[in-house]
Amino acid sequence: MESLKGKTALITGAGKGLGRAISLALAAEGVNLALVSRTSQDLISLLAEANNLNSEIRASYQIADISDYSAVSASISAFIREFGQIDILINNAGIAKMGNFMELPVKEWEIIIQTNLLGSYYCIHEVLPAMLARKNGDIVNVSSTAGLKGFSNTSAYSASKFGLVGLSESLMMEVRSSGIRVFTANPSTIATSLAMELKLTDGNPEKVLQPEDFAEMILAHLKLPRRALVKNVSLWSTNP
Repeated sequence: MESLKGKTALITGAGKGLGRAISLALAAEGVNLALVSRTSQDLISLLAEANNLNSEIRASYQIADISDYSAVSASISAFIREFGQIDILINNAGIAKMGNFMELPVKEWEIIIQTNLLGSYYCIHEVLPAMLARKNGDIVNVSSTAGLKGFSNTSAYSASKFGLVGLSESLMMEVRSSGIRVFTANPSTIATSLAMELKLTDGNPEKVLQPEDFAEMILAHLKLPRRALVKNVSLWSTNP
């Protein structure tokens, strides 16, 4: 298994849910954290928890809306000045809004696509050149089982996640020969505040996947020998 100690990971949507769980799991492995979110409150507490978990790591954050390319570019430039390089990119930030196709406003469609698909593209665009130069790096794109199969009232969300799956697979085929692994993770319902807000857990959040379960899967992929790549994997609850 590959050691992750001393590497630097950029995690978007880091303040809550999956992003927080992934950040803490990486900190426990000795990974430096470059955290991005739209608000600072959750990130401040996350930094404290990560440093308590492992005092040897470095961690900092930038406030940015990943649907804004200029904000993404400025944030990643600041991280590179601080840490030197980004070894791991976790494209986790995402939003969801369910609704009938004709009833969901055009603006809602646009912001879902801009955040879930273009936001990931923006982050990859900023870190990939240096990874190509080093011939090393990991890019993890968090999609969803809704990016593999459409459901009623999820057209915008599914479109954004289907798009991310396509981006990931094409990019993986393009850069694998340069030593860069691109991995797509497709979880089913996870007990996050967003899932409960959308009433996806059926009142039984303890029976579905937990953020820590997902973080363990991400770690397992990142710790594989460099010669091995998981292209695309789905994670499901056993008996929700």
